[in-house]
Amino acid sequence: MSIGDLIGWIVIGLIAGWLASMIMGRGGYGVVGDIVVGLVGAIVGGLIANLLGLGGPSANNPINLWSLIVAVIGAIVFIAIVRALTGNRSSSV
Repeated sequence: MSIGDLIGWIVIGLIAGWLASMIMGRGGYGVVGDIVVGLVGAIVGGLIANLLGLGGPSANNPINLWSLIVAVIGAIVFIAIVRALTGNRSSSV
């Protein structure tokens, strides 16, 4: 993985985490929190997409629409799981 790929994943993570937190009805988790939520979301979304036979985000080209969609869906699932486990709708990740 090159530095460019790493930066790409951080950018996708930031955007996906922020979008997911807005969709789930809460403000962002801050820059670092949004990146973490987005990166975990990309992993979760990638697993879900692969299980459904849709293919996950591209490891070599993370900055594309499909990677963002998969990461946002995964981040939404991740936020929902965290909220369900903590029993607090407004808990932070």
